[in-house]
Amino acid sequence: MTFLKKLFLILINNPDKDFLDTEDPYSHYSDEELVKEIVADNDPMLFGKLYDRYAKMVYNKCYGFAKSEDEAEDLTQDVFLQLFIKLRTFKGKSKFSTWLYSFTYNFCVNYVNRNKQRKIQDNSIQVESTEYKLPEEVPDESLYEMKTDKLKKAMELIPAEDKSILLLKYQDGASIKELVTLLEIGESAVKMRLKRAKERLLEIYKTLE
Repeated sequence: MTFLKKLFLILINNPDKDFLDTEDPYSHYSDEELVKEIVADNDPMLFGKLYDRYAKMVYNKCYGFAKSEDEAEDLTQDVFLQLFIKLRTFKGKSKFSTWLYSFTYNFCVNYVNRNKQRKIQDNSIQVESTEYKLPEEVPDESLYEMKTDKLKKAMELIPAEDKSILLLKYQDGASIKELVTLLEIGESAVKMRLKRAKERLLEIYKTLE
């Protein structure tokens, strides 16, 4: 862990005692208002309040990409470190929570892509191909009927990109429209990714004992 990262974590996790003892003037602030104040003052202690609001959500997203709890914790801290640096790029065009969701997702995808041993494979098929026919839709009921232990194993074996979109859709309840915003792709592309992800998960699930 670098010195900068250690210092940053100390500041956001251990704010000044006097700052805690006084009545919190920012408790009623919306996320967007809090972000505006943090950007204006570049205040890491104030950023700690944003960290407290979203640390659990970010960790849960990172855990979907990680191979262990320790790796998920490291990823979470890296996300917040980059968030502090990039926070001024938030323009308020969407809810901050949605923007942070997308920020975390993109960070984790880039992290996996940088790891050569776990690089996301692009197995997409060119839609223009006249030989390609869309497979039958895998019904959601097929996923709900899977045994928990086998499903967990199967989720670890599919590409990280597939795992993430399935978690977003079925664990976090993200709608198609929300996935369009989060992934920054078209609606048809979202539906195609979901279909492929379910197919791959089902294929791997069937091979497990």
